[in-house]
Amino acid sequence: MHKRSLRYALLGQQGLTIWFTGLSASGKSTICYGLEDELLQKGRLCYCIDGDTMRKGINRDLGYTNKDRSENIRRLGEVATILTDMGAITLVAAITPFQMDRNTVRSMHERKGLPFWEVFVDCPLSVCEQRDPKGLYVKARNGEIQQFTGIDSSYEIPENADITLHTANTTVEQCVELMLTKIYCFLQQGECLKSIE
Repeated sequence: MHKRSLRYALLGQQGLTIWFTGLSASGKSTICYGLEDELLQKGRLCYCIDGDTMRKGINRDLGYTNKDRSENIRRLGEVATILTDMGAITLVAAITPFQMDRNTVRSMHERKGLPFWEVFVDCPLSVCEQRDPKGLYVKARNGEIQQFTGIDSSYEIPENADITLHTANTTVEQCVELMLTKIYCFLQQGECLKSIE
């Protein structure tokens, strides 16, 4: 804890993990990268961990079985705790479909005394399918992709999200502004969290 305090003092900020969960094409990564850009421009150390990118790197050995999905999330959680312990504002964009796995990464942070916010990027499946930038929903509907979250694999609605962003009727810019307000409140006062509904 003493070394963590020294790191935070050097950076002039406290570490924080913000975990964005939601269906594919709900807006998680877009919001994360937008938030990262704003924070970096304002001189804040932050890093965006994108679940898709990680699957091409340290998680490339994992498939899409429930067991592999859980291991994928566990690894993302471990990386997030390291960055947050260092003092970064760590932004994670990962579907994280199962409540058990979301609880696991929250507990992982709590055990280490690290702040953790779960953000539910709430967007109806129908809207996500209309967006479908990678054509994944079409492939899943045609049977070309198996175990696709929202189609033939379930997404469990978060039970205890700290913040909910409704991206069907809120722009990316509005979501980023809402998150920036919460983050600056946290950095200035330690903790200031009320659900955004």
